[in-house]
Amino acid sequence: MQVQVHADDSIQGGESLAQWAQEEINTKLARLKEYVVRVEVFLTGVDALKSTGGPGKRCVLETRATGRPPIAVNAEAEKVKDAFNSAIEKLKRAVETDLDKVKDKNLRDSVRGVDDLSDESASVA
Repeated sequence: MQVQVHADDSIQGGESLAQWAQEEINTKLARLKEYVVRVEVFLTGVDALKSTGGPGKRCVLETRATGRPPIAVNAEAEKVKDAFNSAIEKLKRAVETDLDKVKDKNLRDSVRGVDDLSDESASVA
């Protein structure tokens, strides 16, 4: 799984931050590594958080999955680590939900119910 980290000038950490983000993503999305091809991380500072009114950080995660449209999530918090962890949990749920949409009730790949119809017609005949 390819991980790209982009941070604006208000985010400190450089290469060590990118390394940490890559390790966290590989650990937390390990179960989905065959499905997820690339994850892009965008870290930015925000002028004011909605909850506290103070300065904060925003993390946007965008993933590219095999044969599926991209999925993007975001989270804001006072610290980069908190925003990142919140966003990675959102991304994990979003990817799992998207993956479930591709599977039918028997956990097989389904082409809009074609498998279900062929099973029913075979049992009727």
